[in-house]
Amino acid sequence: MFSQIIIIGAGAAGLMCAISAAEQGKQVLVLDHANKAGKKILISGGGRCNFTNLYTEPANFLSNNPHFCKSALKRYTQWDFIAEVDNASLPWTEKKLGQLFSDNKSEAILNMLLERCASLGVKIKLNCNIQSIEKNDTDDFLINSPLEDFHSHAVVIATGAMSFPTMGASDFGLRIAQQFGLKVTATSPALVPFTFDGPEKLRFDGLAGVSIETRIECNDQSFYENILFTHKGLSGPAVLQISSYWKPGNNITVCCLPSIELFDELKSHQQTSSNKQLQTILQQYFPQQVVNSFCHEVDTQRPLQTYKHSELEHVANLFQNWQFIPSGTEGYKKAEVTLGGVDTDEISSKTFEAKNVKGLYFIGEVLDVTGHLGGFNFQWAWASGWCCGRAL
Repeated sequence: MFSQIIIIGAGAAGLMCAISAAEQGKQVLVLDHANKAGKKILISGGGRCNFTNLYTEPANFLSNNPHFCKSALKRYTQWDFIAEVDNASLPWTEKKLGQLFSDNKSEAILNMLLERCASLGVKIKLNCNIQSIEKNDTDDFLINSPLEDFHSHAVVIATGAMSFPTMGASDFGLRIAQQFGLKVTATSPALVPFTFDGPEKLRFDGLAGVSIETRIECNDQSFYENILFTHKGLSGPAVLQISSYWKPGNNITVCCLPSIELFDELKSHQQTSSNKQLQTILQQYFPQQVVNSFCHEVDTQRPLQTYKHSELEHVANLFQNWQFIPSGTEGYKKAEVTLGGVDTDEISSKTFEAKNVKGLYFIGEVLDVTGHLGGFNFQWAWASGWCCGRAL
């Protein structure tokens, strides 16, 4: 079967690329190994699809080449995708930090994309496992699958990467890049929970489900968000954000309740409530089980007046200068995205075509461009897909 353009991957980037190319009058075929298009769209944002962020800018993305994403993000902005959602009469809500969510759940966003594809004549073939991609003597691509063989002048790899393997995610796109001689940067799980072992696991056992407002820091990066204790370690928005900057062995610093200076608060209470136990005062700021876990080696049942300032400072630091080294992460099975990917030095930032392989394109998560938590990775999918589609 011949099609002018074949896109491999019916996720956010692939569907947007198909729409963009079809709007230019191109004949487009989308192939996907799954039994349903857009599976990761459906589960995103807790089923509500955090489809973009009002404050999207290049600084929200990690890449070995931080300039690569600028062109696409400028040509197809968050406002462009919001206009698509508004044109489809889909209501949405802004949550904190500019995060936009679909009021009609994730399925509404996916259906909007699929209906647009259908109206433009885009064909989508599911349950199509690609066995090989080769380039023939006439510079066309031959794609082999058990369903049938496909031929095309141009192939777009929009397969994502390794996050959520239970949804069928794999390193297929990275292997195709390497097959055609493209470099791939080191990959690792990103936007992923940390795990504890040893002392931390024992110390914080029983806190699963407890959330605390924090400032979290690692490798000169910091985020002001909540952490969430889990049965395995730490999750929550702050942890997911900082995980993209963490390497094994790196130290994490957490300041709980960064909006206050706990040491100053304790000294003030010492003046006004000197007969109260330290434990009683701390419970004004933290749940009792949190106090017990953080102060497990401190006698908190003495009256405040019996503590030296140095002792109160030590207690404050337990909460506001908590330092630990995670034992690891929960891996790709819990990672929202993959850090690293196809080296952007190999790809045109305007067309997304491989510089040394005519007709081969890479978009979305398969590239070495990783967004922060909060709708930024979807915006990268929309932007890279749209720009690639216009160039096909």
